[in-house]
Amino acid sequence: MSDIPEELKYTREHVWVKVEGDVAVIGVTDYAQEQLGDILFVELPEADEDISAGDIFTELESSRTTSEVAAPVSGTIIESNEELDDSPELINEDAYANWIIKVRLFDDSELDELLSADEYEAGLEE
Repeated sequence: MSDIPEELKYTREHVWVKVEGDVAVIGVTDYAQEQLGDILFVELPEADEDISAGDIFTELESSRTTSEVAAPVSGTIIESNEELDDSPELINEDAYANWIIKVRLFDDSELDELLSADEYEAGLEE
């Protein structure tokens, strides 16, 4: 079974969120990187862009496919993980240490719509 840290929130689309005050740190789950295979490219969005929950904020190109990744929350992108430009495979090495973007939240009540680790794991088992 994939690694599913308890302290994070999740979407059914295999995106994780770590909340740090009014900032959401966002990446893809261990399960997602396993399904994608070797990640070859991550399209990083620009800082200062506003995104809404459900908007596509990045594409991940892997040895198997290209996958769009939807934002789990709304906010302003304050940082993209520039390390992924040169080393996209970092997501394969540790999906939870290698976030994709950080977003200043518009509405933290959106976090209530996300899944707990147990809910996410139950969804994987269905």
